[in-house]
Amino acid sequence: MKKMISIVGDSIIEKGGDKYKAAFSMGKALVDNGYRVASGGLGGVMAAAFEGAHASEFYTEGDTVAILPMFDRQQANRSADIIIATGLDVYRNVIVANSDAVIAIGGGAGTLTEVCNAWALKRLILAFEGVDGWSDKIAGQRMDHRVRYPDIEEDRIFGVKTADEAIAVLEKYLNLYTASHEGIKFGD
Repeated sequence: MKKMISIVGDSIIEKGGDKYKAAFSMGKALVDNGYRVASGGLGGVMAAAFEGAHASEFYTEGDTVAILPMFDRQQANRSADIIIATGLDVYRNVIVANSDAVIAIGGGAGTLTEVCNAWALKRLILAFEGVDGWSDKIAGQRMDHRVRYPDIEEDRIFGVKTADEAIAVLEKYLNLYTASHEGIKFGD
């Protein structure tokens, strides 16, 4: 079964700009390496990542999964293969964050909530450095003091600058990030 990697970031970006190039190359690299790409399914980074996924010579239908905030499936970007219209508005961000890993490219408050949810869900998180937005600010950081994986001393949000670096991090760490969130417990 293909692992699913969510790409999160700005919903409005410049076509051909740095964020577009990063998202397109990341989507393509993920499919090139046997992964499925998920996102919030709308525009900007989400659309660029799906376009990149479709550009891979290894692309097959079903490699892009759109997790929409609204009920209207017609709102998904044109490169979405599987469309999940949640109707949950911003609360759907936790579903986007529940992939095998999350990669942030730029982003504002919505992206930050997806990263925070991914941290709480014990997911592997990568963040692009050198692009405007939250990903650059949180790359290399921990979201809080909790020990998510006692055996992974370097557990943090892994900063990357290219799709190739991101693939290398996924290959090194993805199989170590296998725990599931078991609910909030008081007193631990």
